[in-house]
Amino acid sequence: MQTNTQPSKLETIASWVVPIAAIAAVIAWFIISPEGALGKLDAIGYAVCHRIDARSFQIDERQLPLCARCTGEFYAAGIALLFQAIVSGRRSQLPSRGVMAVLFAFFVAFGVDGSNSYLYLLKQTSGGLEQIPNLYVPNNILRLFTGSGMGIALAAFFYPVINQTLWRNLDDRPALEWKSLGGLVAIIAVLNLLILTESNIILYPLAYVSALGTLSLLVAVFGLLWIIIMKQDNTFENPRQTWLAFAAGLTLALILILGIDLVRLNFTGTWSGFPGMSG
Repeated sequence: MQTNTQPSKLETIASWVVPIAAIAAVIAWFIISPEGALGKLDAIGYAVCHRIDARSFQIDERQLPLCARCTGEFYAAGIALLFQAIVSGRRSQLPSRGVMAVLFAFFVAFGVDGSNSYLYLLKQTSGGLEQIPNLYVPNNILRLFTGSGMGIALAAFFYPVINQTLWRNLDDRPALEWKSLGGLVAIIAVLNLLILTESNIILYPLAYVSALGTLSLLVAVFGLLWIIIMKQDNTFENPRQTWLAFAAGLTLALILILGIDLVRLNFTGTWSGFPGMSG
């Protein structure tokens, strides 16, 4: 554990370079991404999701930044991380075996539905594989619920890792217990039912929450990586001290997103789903 409170020369240089790089990355994202607020969100979804129109929820016949499965996964992960930050504080231990069994069931459901849905897509687009039966006809309702279950599972494992990396003083209790898991699942289930009304009042905020949830996860991952590389793990005492690490995380996340966007755009020529894929 690092005990020296004086910043190193490298940290001093980084405190000047990282904010400038972050501003440059944000400007590049605004320039390269499509026009309009939803267009900026599309550029985030474009880096992580196939964005097939028929597998996405629609706002006035305009698809959301992410497909139904990715929408569920990333909005639920964002909500789950925020929920744990409020309820669990600096709790740093993984859930109990019973809770982990439930989270593993969410993971299995995600895998089964995703595999079945992918097989269905291959059969539609290739015209072959008819000899392989689908378990059931996939639909956006199942994509949303299995995706959101996966988002809860991701956040449940990731949140204690964040705490274990950041804080000098930790709370050794599990970050997610039965009571908090039940409350979180109930919140996500209610939100999913609201999403399925397909009301624009619900879908507009959902577009922002899902896309920004995606970005937030990437920022957190790269921020933690920065902390580990800089050998600053377990040195922070309050959130204000983490600003540089997460500015670096934002910079790296946007570079990754823009890199994938430009490669995919050059390959497909469209900000929409992969050409020739539907259903």
